[in-house]
Amino acid sequence: MSSAIAYTSGEAIFADLLDPIAVPDAALPCRSGDADLWFAESPAELERAKAQCADCPVREACLAGALARREPWGVWGGEIFERGVVIARKRPRGRPRKNATVEPAAAKAGGDHRSAAA
Repeated sequence: MSSAIAYTSGEAIFADLLDPIAVPDAALPCRSGDADLWFAESPAELERAKAQCADCPVREACLAGALARREPWGVWGGEIFERGVVIARKRPRGRPRKNATVEPAAAKAGGDHRSAAA
């Protein structure tokens, strides 16, 4: 399949995933139920979508395709994508932490670890 077809026809991509595996659409969690779950904003809903992908027969092919296409967001192959890369978990919306930067352990102790070795 040419890359032009891959990017213009989402159905063509999905059909290629299913060709090697004889699976009815009803057996795929993303094809049955709420499709918006895989593109939710809530971290809890995204974790629920990831859990539903766990036993999917096309999980590996779905993930490989999403990585190749650099999917901008959503749950693909049991992983959360954000800006084209896999992230471990999505943080909830809101204010950032007050102490966003972490100080090195040596700075907290008040000493320079290099001077002790000299």
